[in-house]
Amino acid sequence: MKRTIAFIMLLFSTISLAQELNAKVTVNFEQLPAAYKDKLENFAKDVQEYLNNNKFSNNDWEGEAIECSFNIFFTSASDESKYQAQVVVVSQRPIYRSKQKAIMLKVSDPNWKFEYNKSQAFYYNESEFNPLLSFLDYYAYLIIGMDLDSYNPMGGTEVFTKAANIATLGASSGYSKGWAIETSNYNKRSVVDDLLRTRFQKFRMALYDYYYNGLDILKEDPKLANENIAKLVYTLEKLEDKVGRMNILLRVFFDTKHKELYAYCKSNPDKTLLKRLIRIDPSHTTTYEQKKDKQ
Repeated sequence: MKRTIAFIMLLFSTISLAQELNAKVTVNFEQLPAAYKDKLENFAKDVQEYLNNNKFSNNDWEGEAIECSFNIFFTSASDESKYQAQVVVVSQRPIYRSKQKAIMLKVSDPNWKFEYNKSQAFYYNESEFNPLLSFLDYYAYLIIGMDLDSYNPMGGTEVFTKAANIATLGASSGYSKGWAIETSNYNKRSVVDDLLRTRFQKFRMALYDYYYNGLDILKEDPKLANENIAKLVYTLEKLEDKVGRMNILLRVFFDTKHKELYAYCKSNPDKTLLKRLIRIDPSHTTTYEQKKDKQ
């Protein structure tokens, strides 16, 4: 396929980067006493440098680093160096031959408890759980894995496995809240466990086709692209019937993608797609029921 050849040439024409992420970190201290704000003056810089200067996968990274953001809202502080924060993590991917970008991940994680000292060093160590750095590692792996899955079938399995190992360590640590499996609340272990389960493989494969053989070729081959966009909705429908709409991975997916799904499904030749999305993702019905001239 000509697109594949052109895309490979594009990749090799770019600078090969050792690091996978181009992260932007913002911090909000408004809920903390003034004394703690001074202690955290270097925190955003430390976290951003850690994410952007470390290499999280075992393979050489070709092409541009993944654009992502970590918006950190501190909610409490105690004992000089103990903190709790809520974090919104977002990542995106360029769409081939388009100025648009696809949102790959958008998660609001309310449970980050850790210790931080102004002068401490940040050292990457994937084999040892650290409540501060392992949290960052987990989301780095999740971001990278989802990006790899969109370019190669099941391409993110290796880094998803790393994320699962961290989640297992976190669930058995003294900081288990937000890591350990909970049936109704968002937790990091459930997300990666499902990504690695056999019953979610068709979902991951459909996501690959949605991006690589869908959004990336929409202008070049709209018929095939729309077929693969529709295939993702049908795959989601079958999966939801098996695992239930309260499944945490599906909730993360729909919270991330509902606006994008609406944008691409509203003009799809298959006019049943929006109705199917309303049935399997009723929490975003307002989006799916918009008039077609609205975004």
